[in-house]
Amino acid sequence: MKDERVVRIRDISKREGRLIKISLSDLMPLPSPYDKPELEPPLTEPKPDWSSNYVTELDGYVAIDIPWKPRSKEEEEKLVKRFLEGLRKLTSREGNWTFLQPLLLSLDYCAKCQNCAEACPIYVASGRKDIYRPTYRSEVLRRIYDKYILKKPGVNVELNALTILRLGELAYRCTLCRRCVQVCPLGIDNGLIAHEIRKLLSMEMGIAPTALHERGTVLQLKVGSSTGMNPKAFMNMVEFMEDLIREKLGRRIKIPVDEKGADVLLIHNAGEYISWPENPAAYAIILEEAGVSWTLSSELVGYDAVNYGVWYDDAQLARIAMKHIEVARKLEVKRIVIGECGHATKALLVVADRLLKDDYRIPRESVLPMLRDIVKSGKLNLDPGRNNFPVTLHDPCNIVRLTGIVEPQREVLRRIAPMFREMEPHGVYNYCCGGGSGFAIMTSLNFPEWRIKVASRMKFRQILEAFRDTIDPSIPKYVCAPCSNCKGELRDLLTHYRATELYNIHYGGLAELVVNTMVDLKEPYVDFTVQ
Repeated sequence: MKDERVVRIRDISKREGRLIKISLSDLMPLPSPYDKPELEPPLTEPKPDWSSNYVTELDGYVAIDIPWKPRSKEEEEKLVKRFLEGLRKLTSREGNWTFLQPLLLSLDYCAKCQNCAEACPIYVASGRKDIYRPTYRSEVLRRIYDKYILKKPGVNVELNALTILRLGELAYRCTLCRRCVQVCPLGIDNGLIAHEIRKLLSMEMGIAPTALHERGTVLQLKVGSSTGMNPKAFMNMVEFMEDLIREKLGRRIKIPVDEKGADVLLIHNAGEYISWPENPAAYAIILEEAGVSWTLSSELVGYDAVNYGVWYDDAQLARIAMKHIEVARKLEVKRIVIGECGHATKALLVVADRLLKDDYRIPRESVLPMLRDIVKSGKLNLDPGRNNFPVTLHDPCNIVRLTGIVEPQREVLRRIAPMFREMEPHGVYNYCCGGGSGFAIMTSLNFPEWRIKVASRMKFRQILEAFRDTIDPSIPKYVCAPCSNCKGELRDLLTHYRATELYNIHYGGLAELVVNTMVDLKEPYVDFTVQ
């Protein structure tokens, strides 16, 4: 197959084989010490038999890990018909209650200036492959909408199975970080268009990655958590955290669960309990020391802030959001506080605001401003000197750019981390970790290789540049990522490049750094020997 960097819009429905093939030589170079070829793990080829079930005709990688390719002309006609029916619904007032206006404006007014391309970390990191331009998938959908829905003459696009299959995969080559919107002179939201393509596939065609739907939302509603953790397992985890606190603090703290009338219902991403229990345990220590009236919930869904619907399906988002509100109402709390989780913060604080009315409009906030207020209050006896190692901050897109929480986490770090340094760029201009929009949990087939090599490449460059003066492996370094999904991606990224093993680069949340500075701590809370 001839590999061409320039891929025209019409190629999505016509060119045979893969539209592009990625090679290591294409990818954006990494800074020292990863400018050495031997530190870049090789790329792999998709297995030949995958093409019979999965869509490998885009770039050879598979995000939608369910068989959905038509096997006959009749199946192809049915696929096209369902797609067009879904698109009509997506662009109607009755069918799209969340994002209709910005979607239609984004479809109508793109000037095709390509300012957004250089703002996109995936496009730049890929070596500027055309199909990863934010406008590429948008223009495909725009032409389909113009030709088949608005019936405009002379539109150059052909809608067939190959178009839909590739467009579906393309919707999962965007982390929905919305960085492209910031540089658009017209405010066109190409990230939203990618989201709406995902929504069309899921809500109208029943097509979504297994990790997001079947093993995500469906499992959460059935068992209580996307991790598969049921209420009994959750209570066991609470006991484990109490033991962890006693080991680190030298005394036992009783973690409140299902306490009615508390000021705060704290809901963590359940991934914290499974992979990073030191984070929710740190919040238990902090809230106890600060005298906050708070509780966790053991109700189904009430102990898992995850809401994967925000990435692909409005109906699933609404189901989870309503469960969180119902749990809060049952416990008669004054407010819901979402732990260190970006997408959960955006889902309940921003998007769910469109469906919550009257008694369901319970106050909702991120944990970061509350943590800032506690640290600044003087209620904790802190010694910043205990964090005597370089710290940099990763800004989760959903917390910073998409919810507007920028300074609280920085105010905390400036007080507790003497060697804190910013990544560049940072704040609302941050780069995504590469695991956004569900990528961090999509681990099937060969998709992890693409997200680490391409989607996370810009973040890895930022980390290396932030620590360039302390890259010496004898110096432990800490990437603070106040988001569960971001931590998952950083874990895979640092493992892929052996950055912890070779250069002593670690990652973790914000609360752990706060607790690590508490003067009455029996043992250091941040342990650089364990990841």
